[in-house]
Amino acid sequence: LAENLVRSGSPKILWGPQMQQKRNLNVHEHISYSLLKEAGIKVPEFGVAKSRAEAKKIATKLNTTDLVLKAQVLAGGRGKGRFKGGLKGGVRMVYTPEEAEEIAGKMIGDYLVTKQTGEAGRICNSVMVTQRKFPRKEFYFAIMMERAFNGPVIIASAQGGVNIEEVAAENPDAIIYEPIDIVAGLSRKVAEDVATKVGLGKQKEKTADMLLKLFDLFLKKDALLIEINPYAEDHDEEYYSLDAKFRFDDNAAFRQKEDEKEVQAAKFDLNYIALEGNIGCLVNGAGLAMATMDIISLHGGSPANFLDVGGGATAQSVKEAFKIITADPKVLSIMVNIFGGIMRCDVIAEGIIAAAKDLKLNMPIICRLQGTNVDDAKVLIASSGMKILPIDNLDEAARLAVKLSNIVSLARDAHLDVKFEM
Repeated sequence: LAENLVRSGSPKILWGPQMQQKRNLNVHEHISYSLLKEAGIKVPEFGVAKSRAEAKKIATKLNTTDLVLKAQVLAGGRGKGRFKGGLKGGVRMVYTPEEAEEIAGKMIGDYLVTKQTGEAGRICNSVMVTQRKFPRKEFYFAIMMERAFNGPVIIASAQGGVNIEEVAAENPDAIIYEPIDIVAGLSRKVAEDVATKVGLGKQKEKTADMLLKLFDLFLKKDALLIEINPYAEDHDEEYYSLDAKFRFDDNAAFRQKEDEKEVQAAKFDLNYIALEGNIGCLVNGAGLAMATMDIISLHGGSPANFLDVGGGATAQSVKEAFKIITADPKVLSIMVNIFGGIMRCDVIAEGIIAAAKDLKLNMPIICRLQGTNVDDAKVLIASSGMKILPIDNLDEAARLAVKLSNIVSLARDAHLDVKFEM
């Protein structure tokens, strides 16, 4: 990583290791791909899957027999890592949608252990499914803030696709440093000069275009570092960013607006990710959440979100979870799937009832509760007078959630006002 050149005391980069501040605003690789793509920088076709069914769907859509599955975990060394469930490698080559489905199912919901995570590992909540490229030549480009220059610097090398720290140690002259005036910005001439110095003279115009777009993105997103390694030529003579790392300035977080629902969820220790479907999901535990989304997809439905209330939820946090789910206008029904271990089912029931009353919900709520205090929870729901639909069987609950969401969808398409009075 370019930042480690700083810490290793490179003579050309003047930050001292004692001056380096810890930065925590990082993003997953698929977000890096999205940011580059939006900026007009070529990346392989890709998609992000939060369930094994989604992985198969994306792999089918990519329509190629050369695919790569990458566990989305904020840690280095994923390729050589191992999952606690036994799967080896957080970066895997696959060749069919069925294989993508199988491997993704083993990654999602499991903990990936790498040299950076320690034995605790980090949970993998999603995988990136992408086209596999076969690079003929690999380069390294990065833009990072250089404190000694009070501005950004381009770091480039013709030796891409490898550990840049090792290149710096073994052959320092293979790395080019080009400071950029933060006021004047990056000129095309400087960008073309950098391209020529790393051996891309014949492609200097295209490479300069990429660097100019990269610098614009660097400024727009308040980045401290954008690193592309490798920037590679494929067999079709096109150049792609095959891997990218971003670091952002925490002090600029107020300018980089997030999904308001995700921000609100974090305040109540809820793990929320918006999806494209119309069936709201409220579940405890990442693994059960993945299984819930899978079975909804199996019955032809589409989840509107991933929402894990965790093991320490209160009636208030459950109510807040419903607020977040129903803030999405696409949601037509809500499926609650709770297994009470540490979590008490009666607490969940209290939260559901409070949400239904206070939020005046008029959409179907399918509620599957199992485990600690489940009988008390059922009594609370039955005596509440609310039309919450308790279903013990997971398959039946998912089937009903899909059926009711379809009914509401058809009614809306026909401009009929269908309400499920609670």
